[in-house]
Amino acid sequence: MTTPDDYDTPWKDALTRYFPEFMAFYFPKAYRQIDWSRPHAFLEQELAQVVRDGQSGRRRVDKLVRVFRSGGGEEWVFVHIDVQGNYDRHFAERIFQYNYRIYDRYRRPVASLVLLADESPKWKPTAYEYALFGCEVGIRFPSVKLNGYAGRINELLEEKNAFAVVTAAHLLTQQTRGRDVERHAEKWRLARMLFERKWDRQRVLDLFNVIDWMMEIAPPLQAQLMQDISTLERERNMPYISSFERKGREEGRLEGKKEMLRGLLKHRFGELPQSAEKRLANASQDELTAWSEAVLVATTLERVFEPD
Repeated sequence: MTTPDDYDTPWKDALTRYFPEFMAFYFPKAYRQIDWSRPHAFLEQELAQVVRDGQSGRRRVDKLVRVFRSGGGEEWVFVHIDVQGNYDRHFAERIFQYNYRIYDRYRRPVASLVLLADESPKWKPTAYEYALFGCEVGIRFPSVKLNGYAGRINELLEEKNAFAVVTAAHLLTQQTRGRDVERHAEKWRLARMLFERKWDRQRVLDLFNVIDWMMEIAPPLQAQLMQDISTLERERNMPYISSFERKGREEGRLEGKKEMLRGLLKHRFGELPQSAEKRLANASQDELTAWSEAVLVATTLERVFEPD
């Protein structure tokens, strides 16, 4: 078994940092109708309030953004972004519910835009509707399938949009699941491409962080990757990643794995005893990997930490 890949964290980070490019890449028609000379705002607290108000409050919407329309009309409106990584037969209904809840609370137009990052070639919801006694209710929303880009990896890596790189990384992560050597090679290809581009340092670091988090590989291969990057930096006199940043990134990934495992353990076995919390706090990378595999099949919490 392999540890489940983490897609949510890098997607949220990239979407927040490069929202205009997200819109331009996946939803160009909507992009052209937004006045980008005026600031957009992510409304995390407002979104949390809508979620709490809903009966199905545990459902998640990725982002709610306030933007200004170009060409007059309503001065500002909402964009509701949902990045969905798995098939969900109730997904379209959820889009309908959240769209209406946002409108009902704020009485502003809401555009729900969907990015489907699952691996199914056929599932592509674009509407939810029902009719009763002559009354028709529903919503139609734009949706984009990431796997529609699967045959265009090389083409994506020629584009300048940040989300061409993110899309390529996501698809390559899916395509190399369970094959660390192949994933290491693709991760090095993406990293090398980033460091060889004439982008500003922060942009390179932001996108490398997305790739690094998404395309997780075994510790020995990760160490080799960072060594190769150090060599490339010295050869081209491009010190993008300092030793301090390398250490911080490694510590951040370790803490991220601990949080992910903690969530899985709570989901399966309920609140964790102090002994389990202590083991998580002091866990090594190898221990976390082993426990993340064990949690998928273990029948008790004890079996996770002490498998047969």
